[in-house]
Amino acid sequence: MRQDELLELLANGENSGVEFKRDDIRPEQLAREVVALANFQGGRILLGVEDDGSVSGIQRAGLEEWVMNVFRDKIHPMMLPFYEEISLQGGKRVAVISFTQGISKPYVVRHSGREDIYLRVGSTSQLATREQQARLYALGGMLHTEVMPVPGTSMETLDQAKLQNYIQTVINDPDVPQSRADWQERLLGLGFLVQASTGEVMCTIAGLVLFGIKPRRYLRQAGIRVMVFDGVEKTYQARLDETLDVALLGRIQYDKAGNRTIIEDGLVEKLLSVLRPFIFYESDVLDANSLRRDRGWMYPLNALRELVINACAHRDWTRFVDIEVGVYADRLEIISPGALQNSMTIEKMKAGQRSPRNPIIVEVLRDYGYVDARGMGIRTKVIPQMRAFNGTEPGFEATEDYLKTTLWRS
Repeated sequence: MRQDELLELLANGENSGVEFKRDDIRPEQLAREVVALANFQGGRILLGVEDDGSVSGIQRAGLEEWVMNVFRDKIHPMMLPFYEEISLQGGKRVAVISFTQGISKPYVVRHSGREDIYLRVGSTSQLATREQQARLYALGGMLHTEVMPVPGTSMETLDQAKLQNYIQTVINDPDVPQSRADWQERLLGLGFLVQASTGEVMCTIAGLVLFGIKPRRYLRQAGIRVMVFDGVEKTYQARLDETLDVALLGRIQYDKAGNRTIIEDGLVEKLLSVLRPFIFYESDVLDANSLRRDRGWMYPLNALRELVINACAHRDWTRFVDIEVGVYADRLEIISPGALQNSMTIEKMKAGQRSPRNPIIVEVLRDYGYVDARGMGIRTKVIPQMRAFNGTEPGFEATEDYLKTTLWRS
């Protein structure tokens, strides 16, 4: 780091990625700041700097070795920082400890026989709440929330007709369970049921979302909220504001030629049915030659279906909000709750990299043909179809709280 870069950091003050500390802090204090930043987006810790940005300088002898010992003894899992010292005018030196966002979340501080998880909130480091810890475990791949039990549910909460259709018709399994005990054993094996610590057998989030009867009764975030507005902003006056409470999967059948027909709509089909009056147009003017009205979809239907399925398949179930689909005068937005999973980025997603957050849900969707084997729908469907449809590029915005995808009207 150059001296002018350090001076700029000092002038800008502490923020979500920069922390100032004197070098006489205790080891667990340094570990706390490192862990909080690593559990967020990474950053820099400047040692030898007061809270107000004034430079007191390095006082501790052997500071680099001390810092590395803190990383080794107090922080788990292990991570390696970049350490450098910069000299300023007047002979004072500042140590800069840099590290990227951790890929093995959650990172913890080991001290006094405890393991504490910290998270960066603005310019402060705070103990993570239970919900924040669950998200960090999910981001680190240590917790698959889709297999967590849903209180108040049982095998009877799942739609038996849809389960029968899945076993017999979709995956063509000749060994269809006959008794209740056989069904429970099979659904436990498939991950649709789980035995809780109390001994009760409950639906998993995956089972409830895929096959549940009125799943929002037990899991409030299991639906899709649909809103339609006349203008380009979200207002109190909506043409439509409805939350769909339907299982993700319906029922299908195949004819003798192998063609598939949906005989009972699932969540995606229900959504498209509700949206149709607002994203399908018919001209008031008749064509002089064909005597027909110009009509069609305002967005490529396959691209829209792909994005909705992605939102359902990859959403973060630790977030207690529904998927949101908003139709505006100039665009359609799909908001999937939660940050991108497992170090995924928008660039990786557009390049076709696969990293499923909810593998059971994804595999079952693949059985139904909603998800292809390659998992490259954004790259091979959404982007090229929008280009061909109206020459626009879909917009993607990823935050710590959601992934928002925007389809623009021409």
